[in-house]
Amino acid sequence: MISVTVFQNSNKEYTGFKVNGHSDYAESGSDIVCAAVSILVTNTINALEIYTTDTFTFESQEDTGYMLCMFSTQLSKQAVLLCNTMILGLKSIQSEELYQEHIKIIFEEV
Repeated sequence: MISVTVFQNSNKEYTGFKVNGHSDYAESGSDIVCAAVSILVTNTINALEIYTTDTFTFESQEDTGYMLCMFSTQLSKQAVLLCNTMILGLKSIQSEELYQEHIKIIFEEV
């Protein structure tokens, strides 16, 4: 199962997010759930880097499906929109009956 944890402060502002695991929906290389999550997260990271001045750290380990993005400061409106869009896409995947047991989204206050 893919676990997505969205970190928020007490004001519900994003402070980062973590993705871990593989969906096991299909064989490696044919897994559409893993591919969709990877694309959403990678595109969000790329867009944050290209279209905002927000600062963050990013780590990943392809073999475990681990990705960690932590924001250095409060996010700009553009960065919040990008994160909201990523979360919307992830929730859309999770809402599909076929994929529900393959992805879990958690919001965690830090």
